[in-house]
Amino acid sequence: MSKISVAVLTYNEEKNIKDCLESVREMADEIVLVDERSTDRTVEIAKKYTSSITLVDHGTTAGRTHDTMFHKHKQLAIEKCRGDWIFQIDADEKVTPELVREIKKTVEAPFANGYKVPRKNRMFGKYLEHTGWYPDYQIKLFKKGKGRYPCKSVHEQIEIDGEIGTLKNDLLHDHYKSVEQFIDRMNRYTSNDVEFMIAKGEGSVVLADAIKFPLDEFLKRFFYWEGYKDGLHGLVLSLLKAADREIVFAKLWEKQGFTETADKNFLQAFYFQLKKSAKDFKYWQLYVEQNPVKKLLGKII
Repeated sequence: MSKISVAVLTYNEEKNIKDCLESVREMADEIVLVDERSTDRTVEIAKKYTSSITLVDHGTTAGRTHDTMFHKHKQLAIEKCRGDWIFQIDADEKVTPELVREIKKTVEAPFANGYKVPRKNRMFGKYLEHTGWYPDYQIKLFKKGKGRYPCKSVHEQIEIDGEIGTLKNDLLHDHYKSVEQFIDRMNRYTSNDVEFMIAKGEGSVVLADAIKFPLDEFLKRFFYWEGYKDGLHGLVLSLLKAADREIVFAKLWEKQGFTETADKNFLQAFYFQLKKSAKDFKYWQLYVEQNPVKKLLGKII
């Protein structure tokens, strides 16, 4: 019978860790927890579920931030696992009973080295069904030695050696609880995005991007990913993600030394991009009105 290890990284997660560990208790042959020296009751609570707890520095010293370190610490938890299979879970995630049963069945008759699961995100008190946050597939289950974090980017997924399968049942994610939390993370995440884009050679921006970045993001989330079906949550989150992309533009512009546009007629160039974006908006408005059943279109990906 295959053994399952659960790997989790924590830092000040006393509000979440009990529900997280309780949700995996039935399927876990061992729980391996790496804690970044929490200052709350996280470790005290975790000790009721596991004795395999490793303390590491949070990663805010020597110029390193938590965002640059936390995947390395997740990888450390993975490396300490002894089971045949590893399930990586975050402290603000919970495995449903249906997913537990599916995982236990899968590891006894696997056809792949790793599996992604549909993650359902709870945003501002509501589980979203659209807006790009569902099914939000995440690679979580993999054979020992066949999966690892590349430890290069804050948004990266586990890399798998070999085939990747897909599980059907949801992993629940208690994501953003407040607008303040969203904005706080947005500032950090956009800085990481900027560094990643520059490293890929995509750090140059022009005037049109100031409009294109946020509007494309809004249209994608609210129309293409049907955020309007999530109601006011979908609208607000689409707008917040649009603001996220505008901040990315501004930070890239900052990296360029806040250089002025080369366009001699700034206002004309601005109007040109605005009219183009307005056409895109009109397209999606008509699309929603005339196509109640979403078709696979490649206008915005």
